[in-house]
Amino acid sequence: MRVAVLGAGIAGVTSAWYLAQAGHEVTVLERGDAAALETSFANGGQISVCHAEPWANLKAPWKILQWLAEDDAPLLWRMQADVAQWRWGLRFLRECAPGRARRNLQALVRLGLYSRQALQELRGQLGLDYDQSTRGILHYYTDPREFEAALPAAAAMRQMGLQRTPATPAQCVTIEPALAHSHRPIVGGTYTESDESGDAHRFTQLLAARCQQAGVRFRYGVNIARIVPAADGVAGVQLAGEDELVTADAYVVCLGSYTPHALRPLGITLDIYPAKGYSVTVPVEAGDIAPEVSLTDDGQKLVFSRLGQRLRVAGMAEFAGYDLQIDQARCQALLRRVREIFPHLARYKDAQFWTGLRPSTPGNLPYIGKTRVAGLFVNSGHGTLGWTEGCGSGRALADLLGGRRPEVDYPFMLNAA
Repeated sequence: MRVAVLGAGIAGVTSAWYLAQAGHEVTVLERGDAAALETSFANGGQISVCHAEPWANLKAPWKILQWLAEDDAPLLWRMQADVAQWRWGLRFLRECAPGRARRNLQALVRLGLYSRQALQELRGQLGLDYDQSTRGILHYYTDPREFEAALPAAAAMRQMGLQRTPATPAQCVTIEPALAHSHRPIVGGTYTESDESGDAHRFTQLLAARCQQAGVRFRYGVNIARIVPAADGVAGVQLAGEDELVTADAYVVCLGSYTPHALRPLGITLDIYPAKGYSVTVPVEAGDIAPEVSLTDDGQKLVFSRLGQRLRVAGMAEFAGYDLQIDQARCQALLRRVREIFPHLARYKDAQFWTGLRPSTPGNLPYIGKTRVAGLFVNSGHGTLGWTEGCGSGRALADLLGGRRPEVDYPFMLNAA
């Protein structure tokens, strides 16, 4: 079957790989000059299966209200004259109900475990080196109340068979000695040895190269004007500024936060809205006291990943539409927190800031599967978990396109959109 994949981020490239491995003839259309130059470029780097709680929970609305007036808040809702934003917000509130939040969590954990296994198999099969670390993830706390509030969530994860072990301050420092130098005392943590981290950008580009070796065609620097409908499905993809219509037997939309824009003219509405995130990358040199274990600062909603001789710190979520301007106030707030925890890095002056749009759904569950338009599939809406769920989502999408049921229990789209 001829398949056109729209987008070359982590979702698009993993979809292309597994589709090619299933014997399909695959073409990837990407507006950038290479793979993984947007949302997959400089994210937090964590494969955080055991810390995949949905944003939507009973505590979330109150926290968002508290943060409304704080420009450096971990999650900031900037109200827009945008119907899509308000519809998304109302559905987010619905997903905060305990029953929905619990079902969403269970689905995310199942998909995450499946995806982590797929990543490990792919890494072993292809010998990929993307500055990965298999030393686990430590959540640390500097506020005793936040630590106490986190323990029930850790217990809930253990009830689902996941390893998420409470740790004393001394144990946290044993797991990651660099925390001993924090200007804010560590009051406790939870540790998951089985989780991982790595450079999603590097991984995606390496996998894209392997895709090309396997016969996948990548067309970079092409802008998708629209998906052209036909009476019986899709006529093709119209490229901006070109008369050519790219045709295939099936189409997979992996356009991140821009997925709803591509599908809306076809009468398909998906609850995906961009959550603008930030990251800072600090060079690490000999003599620096920098973490080796991947970390999460739960109070500030930041994640830390050591990527070779770089420390990547990412976080914050800003619901402000499709604005990609870097807010220096938020960047400096991010950097101040990093310097509080890890004061002994010599090259903070060389820190590089980045921002990207995470394609978020109200309940954090991505859309994976077949739309009601014949031959049209979606793999999008992963929010902050695109790297965690990327390989499993691509593998499941290839199964669904081939008429097979994926091995993981997840609410896939089956002509649902």
